[in-house]
Amino acid sequence: MTRFVRVVFISTATALFQVGCATSLHEPANLDLHKQELRRYVDSGRYLKDVAAVSAEAKAWITQRAAHRAPGERLGLVMDLDETLFFNWPEIQAAEFAYDPIRWNAWIAAAAAQPIEPVREIYELARKNGVEVIFITGRRERQRDATVVNLQRIQCADYAVLICRPVDSQGTAAAFKTATRKQLVQEGRVIIANIGDQQSDLSGGFAERVFKLPDPFYLTE
Repeated sequence: MTRFVRVVFISTATALFQVGCATSLHEPANLDLHKQELRRYVDSGRYLKDVAAVSAEAKAWITQRAAHRAPGERLGLVMDLDETLFFNWPEIQAAEFAYDPIRWNAWIAAAAAQPIEPVREIYELARKNGVEVIFITGRRERQRDATVVNLQRIQCADYAVLICRPVDSQGTAAAFKTATRKQLVQEGRVIIANIGDQQSDLSGGFAERVFKLPDPFYLTE
């Protein structure tokens, strides 16, 4: 093999190897592009439109179920708070979608979250139909006071109970919320609907119907 042929062969083989390496990669979507996509999802109104679609289904079910209440039934609606009733989008995007405990705790302490309106309508409908509202949140017990203030500020203070996660609670959010719903049922409530933005809000049973709201911003297990 002449020197020229060897050079061409080596160069060609190197190029093929480089191309092969490039095509065999499985690079995830660029993070900045994904952040832009999330901002467009909210800013375009599509996020609230999707929330409203789920909320309409929940309201139809609650209205129907309350109308067929059995004598003596104590009907309850379980709701999550963050990204279910509370709209934390200003803080989420300001933090660039990162979880900073100091920032997040300061945001909660400010009690400044606005309501997600289609979900507040569910709350109002439930109360109008004599359905108790129970809030079960992953917020810790030390954040109760600020959470109560925030609920008052958005005119959602007519609830039966606010259940925060104990400060020393271990394990998953799903396990905590399932155990809490089980206790509510054992106390005599019939949970006709459970509404949340995370699968961990809804898994585990102890509710007649579950309604999953969109939340592509973070994941809680």
